[in-house]
Formats: sequence, C-alpha cells, structure tokens
Amino acid sequence: MKTVSYEGMLFDEYISAQEIAQLVQNVAQQIARDYAGKQPVLVCVLHGAMFFLTDLMRALPIECSVTTVRLQSYEGTNSTGRVIESVPLQADIRDKDVIVVEDIVDSGITMHYFKQNLRERQPRSLKVASLLSKPSELQFEDAKPDYVGWEIPKKFVIGYGFDINEFARNLPSIYALREG
Repeated sequence: MKTVSYEGMLFDEYISAQEIAQLVQNVAQQIARDYAGKQPVLVCVLHGAMFFLTDLMRALPIECSVTTVRLQSYEGTNSTGRVIESVPLQADIRDKDVIVVEDIVDSGITMHYFKQNLRERQPRSLKVASLLSKPSELQFEDAKPDYVGWEIPKKFVIGYGFDINEFARNLPSIYALREG
C-alpha cells in the first residue's frame, strides 16, 4: 500500500489513478447520454475539480464550454461551515444547460449555496457532477450530485485535486487520512 505524509499526518492510497480514470469515464458516459445534441456549460469549482474537469472534458464526446468559479469552505481537514466565493462566476448562463463540476460533495453546504446562486441566473437546466460524494454527511438534499464517480464514507482525502491547505493536489491517486 502506498502511503504519503503531509503536515505530520499519514495518508494511505484509497483510489488508484487507474480507478480514477474509470470513474471519470463512467461519469462522462452518463453526461454524454443525457446531453446528446446539447452543448452544456461546465462550471469548474476551483481548485479541487481542475483535474476531474480536465479528464472529464477529454472523455466527453459532446461539445461543451467551460468556465470557473472559486468557492472555499475548508481550512485544513475541517469545513468552516461558511462559503467564500473568492473568484465569482463571470459567464452568462441564462437559458443554458449548466453542469457544475465538483471534486467532492460532502456536507453539501458549498453546493447548496452555489446552486441557489446559479438558479438566480436562470439557467435552462442545472446539474452537478462530482467525482466523489459522501452521502452520509449530506445536510442539504438539493446539494446531492446528479452524477457521481464514487460514494465514499466519512474520510478526509487528498490527491487528484483534493488538497490539505493547498498542497497534495498533484498526487495521481487519491489518498485517505489514516485513522488513529
């Protein structure tokens, strides 16, 4: 088992790079089926979803455009319970099919906030694609992702875009914090 260390904590490989590639393919197939003949706007939630967005776009056989937003709600390994929109969405999404691309939906606080914000902009449709989801942690039903690569239990993960204080995003696999 591969192990890495960040900030004095040990993380064990949880999802390999090969498994991630398959999860991305699965999500891309679902989106391609649902958006055949359409040109959705993919809204990447920076910085965590960058890797997922890039691989997802490569796997999608449909035309789409991309824009970004930066939402922050974590410090270290804990959610702050509040959402900061440090880089606001600039694109006009009115009457467009929008898919928010997120790395993980756990409590749903960030997605609940952001979906309310997006609905005010009157998109034709609004869905969420998340590489990972923690259904046991979900506090807002409307934050549940429409497309999910894999559901995981309550674990803190790093790698493949997931970070700890802005580090470890570049790991090709996803690692979970070792318990105990």
